[in-house]
Amino acid sequence: MILGWIGALFIGISLGLIGSGGSILTVPVLVYLFGQDEKVAIAGSLAIVGTIALAGGLAYLKNNLVNWKTLFLLGFPSMLATYFGALLAAYIPGIIQLIIFAFIMFVAALSMFNSRNIGTEPHKMQANKIIVSGLLVGVITGVVGVGGGFLIVPALVLMAGLSMRNAIATSLFIIAINSYTGFVKYYFILKQNKLLLDWRIIILVAVIGIIGTFVGKLICYKVAQVKLKIYFAYFLLLMAVFILYKETPKALGLFTS
Repeated sequence: MILGWIGALFIGISLGLIGSGGSILTVPVLVYLFGQDEKVAIAGSLAIVGTIALAGGLAYLKNNLVNWKTLFLLGFPSMLATYFGALLAAYIPGIIQLIIFAFIMFVAALSMFNSRNIGTEPHKMQANKIIVSGLLVGVITGVVGVGGGFLIVPALVLMAGLSMRNAIATSLFIIAINSYTGFVKYYFILKQNKLLLDWRIIILVAVIGIIGTFVGKLICYKVAQVKLKIYFAYFLLLMAVFILYKETPKALGLFTS
């Protein structure tokens, strides 16, 4: 259980350090450190990620960094797609969801390896591409319980012309909206399958995660962001390999039994 609380702290620290990546750790923490069922972990992850993202977003409001036009342009289609993704997830076995999750980790790692190529020069807003990005992020959020910050931030910089600070602030609200939307649908899916959420763990992990974000922000001023992202990308690759190692034999058993 102690490892679980350490994992919860690490979720927040990674968000505070690099602005993304913490949400992608939540499902593995709940599954492997707290021993939760896959679908229960994904639902709990959405509640936790949404709460941490909302807390982080509110902290940016006083600096007027949130771009509300872009938030609605990407957030609305993303929210609808999240609901669809959660609806689709009801028909996907939990083991398969974890395997999909592992491949998403690979994508996240590649995104972090390439993040050094994201410039700070303004870009012309590409509304169509922003909407498509929102739909993609929403489906991923609904199916595997990932907030999608590793995809949202580059999309806001490259397609909406936002600065990195504006993109991070705006993405936190999009992540919160998506996560809570997915959680509502998952909640009813769990009830139909007679599965129960552990609210004590959800609340404690969320609180520890929020504390971790403040710790991460203190550390981030002392460590080079590029190096942090590269190290974290390698960590995600290792986690993805671990999940595939654990879950692939079980998945094969579904098709051979």
